[in-house]
Amino acid sequence: MKIIIAKPGLDGHDRGAKVIARALRDGGHEVVYTGLRKTPTEIVRATMDEDAAALGISTLSGAHDVLIPAICDGLVEDDLSGIVVFAGGIIPASDRNTLHDMGVRAIFGPGTSTSEILDFLSEVSSRKESGEPVGVGESSQWRWE
Repeated sequence: MKIIIAKPGLDGHDRGAKVIARALRDGGHEVVYTGLRKTPTEIVRATMDEDAAALGISTLSGAHDVLIPAICDGLVEDDLSGIVVFAGGIIPASDRNTLHDMGVRAIFGPGTSTSEILDFLSEVSSRKESGEPVGVGESSQWRWE
């Protein structure tokens, strides 16, 4: 699966994103890391240009409640509803339902094992092969928990 790993906003810490990118690559996925301080528009454009199947968003800055919805809305507006969106970083439990309702299929916090993220992506692949909706703009109540 081709996956974009993105760091939106002014967050300047990308060690975790790089660790995840390498683990996904080692797990057999094709990974493109966007680099630091990308706008939602740049992230949506990279996802489209790279013809990615999934987008992982890393956020530590506390701006997840603004940036992730902007990215999800941009994907849907650009007819990329089938893209699977997952997030990681510092996202309080009180904010997670809102993001899940927007189509974010998984939220991974600090300490999550890379094998759990790989298991999530394996489940996504199985669901896609079965024709089940898993994309950010597709009707589905499914989320990884």
